[in-house]
Amino acid sequence: MDLRLLRAYVTVARLGNFGAAAAELSTSQPALTKQIQVLERRVGAVLFDRGRHGARLTPAGELLLPDALELLERSEAFDRRADQVASGAEGSLAIGFGLSGIELAPRAVAVFRSRWPGVTVSLEDLPSAVQFERLLTGGLQIGFVRLPVPAGLEHHRLRRDRLSLAVPAAQRVPRDLARWIDARPLVRLTPARGPGLTAQIDSLYAELGCRPQVLQESGDLQTVLALVAAGVAPAVVPSTAERIAPPEVRLVPLPGRAATWWTGVAWSTRTPLTERFVKAAAEVARAARTEPRTGNG
Repeated sequence: MDLRLLRAYVTVARLGNFGAAAAELSTSQPALTKQIQVLERRVGAVLFDRGRHGARLTPAGELLLPDALELLERSEAFDRRADQVASGAEGSLAIGFGLSGIELAPRAVAVFRSRWPGVTVSLEDLPSAVQFERLLTGGLQIGFVRLPVPAGLEHHRLRRDRLSLAVPAAQRVPRDLARWIDARPLVRLTPARGPGLTAQIDSLYAELGCRPQVLQESGDLQTVLALVAAGVAPAVVPSTAERIAPPEVRLVPLPGRAATWWTGVAWSTRTPLTERFVKAAAEVARAARTEPRTGNG
């Protein structure tokens, strides 16, 4: 149904006069009359009685008017909703995060939700490699990943992370950490849980020329830190794990170029929603850099 015809019908019904309705609709009276005639032919009924008294609704016109009003209201509601979605005030965001975003991602979501409550946000724990794939195929709109990103994706750096050795707080370690951890049994995160972290650690081991043993694995970083706290063995973890480490654990930065890397947010399509979320994530990252340390380092 042509909404322009419905709008003409409703306006004439409200004003009861073709001349007044034509003026309000910024059209001529003959043009308005033709619109009503087209509508009457489409519905197969006369909608108005015309005379010196003006224009009065016929019984058919009275019956159809509520439906016309509902259709126009729904059309206007659609337009308002479309404006909200286009402006980024409504919509949905599918966000991925892995070990690189385990701290920043939930905080960025909280900030974003407080500003844009009309946007639905989902958060899924995924390795960076899987996030890259889903970003490129449209399954995700935002990813908290380790950099660099593959071709086809944009990114914004959030912060630099580095590898540290997690040891019991009371344990002393020598200056030459590479020699100290060589052939030493360590706890580690299961490679399938953190393939990017595992590759980073392997690169560092190759650079330092050491080959620690694997004493025990865990699929959860907090469990790895708990095993360190219990005195099972040290572990190589990201320095950002300091914020979730128990007080019984101390993190000692490891040397080497391969010990550091950048993390950030990535996306494939720039929209008002992605731009606003990236802005929130950048603010959270800046705030995190100024927060006091927990004392575990």
